[in-house]
Amino acid sequence: MTQLDVRPQAEDAAPAAAPADGGVRGKGLGGNSVGLMGSAVIGVSTVAPVYCLTSTLGSTAGEVGVQMPAVFLAGFLPMLLVAFAYRELNKVMPDCGTSFTWTVKAFGPRVGWMCGWGLVIATIIVLSNLAGVATSYFWLLAGEITGSDSIAALDDSKPVHILTCLALIAVATAISYRGMTATKGVQYALVGLQLVVLAVFVAMAVQKAGSGEFASSLDFSWSWLNPFAVQSFAAFTAGLSLSIFMFWGWDACLTANEETVGSEKTPGRAALIAMVVLVGSYLATGVAAQMAVGSGGSGLGLANPETSDNVFAALAGPVMGPGLGILLFVAVLASAAASLQTTFIPVARTVLAMSSYEALPASYARVHPRFRTPGRATVTAGVATGVFYTVMTLVSEHVLVDTIYALGLMICFYYALTAFACAWYFRADLTRSFRDLAFKGLFPVVGGLLLTAVFGKTLHDMWDPAYGSGSSVLGVGSVFVIGVGLLLLGVVLMLVMQRRSPAFFRGEILTKETPALVVED
Repeated sequence: MTQLDVRPQAEDAAPAAAPADGGVRGKGLGGNSVGLMGSAVIGVSTVAPVYCLTSTLGSTAGEVGVQMPAVFLAGFLPMLLVAFAYRELNKVMPDCGTSFTWTVKAFGPRVGWMCGWGLVIATIIVLSNLAGVATSYFWLLAGEITGSDSIAALDDSKPVHILTCLALIAVATAISYRGMTATKGVQYALVGLQLVVLAVFVAMAVQKAGSGEFASSLDFSWSWLNPFAVQSFAAFTAGLSLSIFMFWGWDACLTANEETVGSEKTPGRAALIAMVVLVGSYLATGVAAQMAVGSGGSGLGLANPETSDNVFAALAGPVMGPGLGILLFVAVLASAAASLQTTFIPVARTVLAMSSYEALPASYARVHPRFRTPGRATVTAGVATGVFYTVMTLVSEHVLVDTIYALGLMICFYYALTAFACAWYFRADLTRSFRDLAFKGLFPVVGGLLLTAVFGKTLHDMWDPAYGSGSSVLGVGSVFVIGVGLLLLGVVLMLVMQRRSPAFFRGEILTKETPALVVED
């Protein structure tokens, strides 16, 4: 049986030699740093619920109308099924490489490497987007507090915007660098603030709907929860893509498994708790907002194209009043800032795992001797995020927008691979009991198939230049070029690493046949 090597590695130490059987191993991270609640909070925080709601409520309503709550449920389903796959895999392999490690064990080094690349590049895109959002809301909030339009307008200055953005990235990187204890303390406050403000908004929106103050108010109908009432399949898939994006990031609590109390079971439970909190928040907010102002395309309607990209900015005053309305701006800023900080967790630990197993250069496997965090991987992720956002902003904002649109492709790619990896890895267990068949086979496969369908439909839609910003390259949509180009870049980097680290790609470091892990107490 394979056992975890839990000996810490110093910042300047090389990774330990691989066990003879190629089993998973510890990497010197700070064990027992996070409990069940802290892990669930990290999962919720990474998703950034308030930011996701303000940026996608309007867009989703524009696609599917009053069926917006039903589409939220439809997006929750594949994520829940994939979460079961993560839980089952984590029970036998609580490795911070998560999707990378598990797909290597199931399908071999090349598929696993590409799965890890999908997670890393998706996270870098999200980090840059979150930093930009946090920057914009920082200046917007400063303008609201001071009552000065000139201060709020500072965000329109590219030099000021970029410098503020880089400062926020630096702060988030520093907190993540200092370890899970520092991360957990910050997150309790920021996530708590978000959920409290959402609860206040929901209560006041329902009260406004009942008062009839807004002409566009609607009475609640159970038909809003019927996904089959969406007017077309194209509208449904477009709304579903937005909904899936709203749930991305819950797996951050799995990547912190080696630092969690009860690493085999706690992260999986935390992921399910985070999913329930998220879907509950989304449904309550979506229904309340729709009752208050409707889903129309004019006035305060959620689908109004002039306000749909930032719904809370339009609804804060009318629903909550000028005094409490500012809390929504604070909550969006807190949401983006909190997620910016926790989103470093999955990318840094995935890179650490890939380096520990010689799929990336050995220098990224170094762990800080005091904070017991992947120091170099965290700093590298911060630098990459800052460079990516700066270059994209200076070159063309259209490119930055299209890169964000391409994110859905990466998300479906690595989530689906992980789901299929679960069913394949546990294929010998599927006939042992109905529970094994359902949670290790049926649920993950259905979740993977749903995400694969969304991946294919999104890939098809991306070909059209009208998708995203409307720009194109040789008649092909820029979103398609960016999305597929980033995946192909991963193939190129994989081929480079194959020359530098042939042992990993020959299956000598992590093997598909390695026995299940036994974790030492």
